[in-house]
Amino acid sequence: MAEKTKKNPQTICVIGLGYIGLPTALLLSRDYDVFGFDINPVIVEKINKKVIPFDEPEMEELLNSSDIQASTHPQHSDIFLICVPTPFDKEIKMADLTFVIKALEAIVPILKEGNLVIIESTITPGTCEKIAVPIIEKSGFKIGTDIYLVHCPERAIPGRTIHEMVNNDRIIGGINKESAKLAEQVYRSFVKGRLFLTTIRTAEFVKLMENTYRDVNIALANEFAILSEEMGINVWEAIRMANKHPRVNILSPGPGVGGHCIAVDPWFLTESSVNATLITTAREINDNMPSYVFSRVKRIIVKESLKKPTITIFGVAYKGDIGDVRETPALKFIRLCERENWEIKIFDPHVTIFPYPLLDLNRATEGSDCIVILTDHSYFKNIDPAILLMRHKNIFDTRNIIEKNLWQKAGFNVTIIGSGDE
Repeated sequence: MAEKTKKNPQTICVIGLGYIGLPTALLLSRDYDVFGFDINPVIVEKINKKVIPFDEPEMEELLNSSDIQASTHPQHSDIFLICVPTPFDKEIKMADLTFVIKALEAIVPILKEGNLVIIESTITPGTCEKIAVPIIEKSGFKIGTDIYLVHCPERAIPGRTIHEMVNNDRIIGGINKESAKLAEQVYRSFVKGRLFLTTIRTAEFVKLMENTYRDVNIALANEFAILSEEMGINVWEAIRMANKHPRVNILSPGPGVGGHCIAVDPWFLTESSVNATLITTAREINDNMPSYVFSRVKRIIVKESLKKPTITIFGVAYKGDIGDVRETPALKFIRLCERENWEIKIFDPHVTIFPYPLLDLNRATEGSDCIVILTDHSYFKNIDPAILLMRHKNIFDTRNIIEKNLWQKAGFNVTIIGSGDE
């Protein structure tokens, strides 16, 4: 940590100390005096006791070396940085901006002339101009001259959050050029990547474009997997061959899309437009993948003539080697199995909190009729299938991570999504 005398004299209040807010606050605290504000008293207490509230590489070291103070109330500061969640309302398919609005309202009474307000939370295009500006100007100050406003969307992935926050390029959208320039100085304190300045609405749009691009690409891969099974083609080999083309990069198919960004952000673009046909279709394809996986597992159950089967799920995290279950497609698959009155047992070496019971490997597989791999944890690659006390030896791999021959030698009937064979 830098010496106190070398710190920037400005103070920063980071609002929302979750997966993005806390790492950002810790990185900023090396050059600024940083206060953390979160409405969850448990998170606040942990941070003040130097206990990381969630696992993430490099976080513990940063917290231990930081002098950050957390509170359940915002603190008077020069800069306010908002990193609160923007949940997705599934019923009306719109962004829920409640937390962003409450964060803005919380700082209005303590704003002073010259403050910079930065919103990192993912928001729909136009949110800053139509919602943030009127709220902030209730303080009596005018945006762009008295108070400066910026949207700088986060770019980080769980498991590599600190590394990506430091090394990724960032987009800084200002309500005016002066706002963007002020925010550029803040991010330059820890970002080694390039900083690109633009308008505030463009920055809002760019963030949604990035995650929508990946969602559409995954949907394409998933549709290829479904088509390949109809045609008797191994989609994994076909994708490898297609990606030899210098301008083709097809991603991998799977059981659906999860996480706080890709499974949610594309809907933010469709909420006020009737023209987002491709985006809507891609979302529907990915949202329907748990149903497709269920239909393929059901085919195995019927083929084996299994009555009241026990299904073992390997992995409920939304991606490999992390414990994050936000928007995981595993939940829909589990509920579909419950409707069939199948018994479900779950094993995930990374997840500690989940709506359903989590078991160890032996208890999860003992007496089971079929293993379904939903997450590509590295751990699953190293399991010795010969030690599993299954009742019937079936495995359906939606991630193509197991060594097929090894499992077949152990007597398993192996099905891999998109493999083109039964």
